[in-house]
Amino acid sequence: MKDFAKEQLNYTRNKGLDFLARFNGKYVIGEAKFLTDFGGHQNAQFDDAIRVVETEVNAVSVAILDGVLYIRGRTKMYRAITQDLTQYNIMSALVLREFLYQL
Repeated sequence: MKDFAKEQLNYTRNKGLDFLARFNGKYVIGEAKFLTDFGGHQNAQFDDAIRVVETEVNAVSVAILDGVLYIRGRTKMYRAITQDLTQYNIMSALVLREFLYQL
């Protein structure tokens, strides 16, 4: 998937992808994470997924995130998805199908 994304979609990161699809004539790439706790390694996993959506590519990019980040609070992850990163496609796997159909 990484090689295809690099060759066809101008993906420049040196990390593989968890998701690559073509839907309604558009390519979609993404990273998927299930975050089970706050802080430490989980923040690093969150940042890793966010870097994928921040990368300029010739495709729609998504971060498919599930777990504790949706719990309301003052955590870095909740603040990021509700304030700082609202311009990006960050979603739960539960709504991925709906997102793809609206492309």
